[in-house]
Amino acid sequence: MENLKIKIGIVDDDLLFVQLLENYINTSEHYEVVLTSTGGHHFLNETETDLPDILLLDLRMSNGDGLEVLSALSQKNAETKIIVLSSFYRRSFMGQMLKMGAHAFLPKEIEMEELLKVIQAVYHHGHYFSDEQIDVMRSQLSNKLPEFHSYSKDALTEREIDVLKLVCQQLSTKEIADILFISPKTVETHKTNLMIKTCVKNMAGLVIYAVQNNIVDANEIVLFDK
Repeated sequence: MENLKIKIGIVDDDLLFVQLLENYINTSEHYEVVLTSTGGHHFLNETETDLPDILLLDLRMSNGDGLEVLSALSQKNAETKIIVLSSFYRRSFMGQMLKMGAHAFLPKEIEMEELLKVIQAVYHHGHYFSDEQIDVMRSQLSNKLPEFHSYSKDALTEREIDVLKLVCQQLSTKEIADILFISPKTVETHKTNLMIKTCVKNMAGLVIYAVQNNIVDANEIVLFDK
């Protein structure tokens, strides 16, 4: 049986960067770049259907910035997972990017091989945090980010809290289902309910919510193997 490739989109106004990134990604049998765009407006105007699995998105572009794309895709409830790559990366921006709907936030200078690992992590687990970002969460996150306008953690069911804790351990839907002796479909239902109740847009937002509300300690968050 042929393995399905992860479909990648690239939105960036640096044409040389796009070309180099596209060529590198397409050398792998696991990925395929299915679209490129030179700006946020062009991407949103031209792409109504057939969105990629993963979107690599620049933050600052002359023709519609990444924030507009994040907002638009969040409003559409698109299933595309977004990795923001920026030359203006600051770790203090991390929380805001994730809260706006990004699934990972990385410096544009990241090594290509490392980027592929992040793509895998985001595709399979829904979010990615680097060592540096975990350190931010441990020392600053709960104080620096504004509170989510959401249900109190007391409004979460015991099972929802169980699922949330396992999400923070970077476990897949199937792994969570096996641990809790429930079906993967039930796990997905709990995840959906959690995002509705916590007013977050993705799994990364759930992790932040869990830390802010003392459901998990930032030290308990499991990092992906490097």
